This record gives sequence, structure tokens and C-alpha cells, in this order.
Amino acid sequence: MMVPVRCFSCGKVVGSLYEEFVEKVKKGESPKKALDDLGVKRYCCRRMIFTQADLIDKIMKY
Repeated sequence: MMVPVRCFSCGKVVGSLYEEFVEKVKKGESPKKALDDLGVKRYCCRRMIFTQADLIDKIMKY
């Protein structure tokens, strides 16, 4: 998967938080609470994690 390492707007490292976020959401936790627990406060960083689309599997076919 190709998760951005840093937030495009502020430069905070967010790449390491994505897997933890996905695990928490799969367990049934709300995305808002998961991001709050991970310490992601800025809306630009929240956007980077929340809107990540896993397209690598679809692209690898080509």
C-alpha cells in the first residue's frame, strides 16, 4: 500500500499511523475516536489518513 509518509499541508509524519487506524476501525471503533486516540489533531492530517484509498492492488494488474 502506498500511504503518504507526511501530511502534504503541514509536514507531520502520518504514514506510521495508518495501519493502526485501519485496525481500530475494523474492530468497530469510530474513525473520529480512532484518530483522536492516535493523537491526530489537525484537520489536514486527519484528511491524509481518513481519505487514503488502497489502489495499489488495482494498479499492479497493469
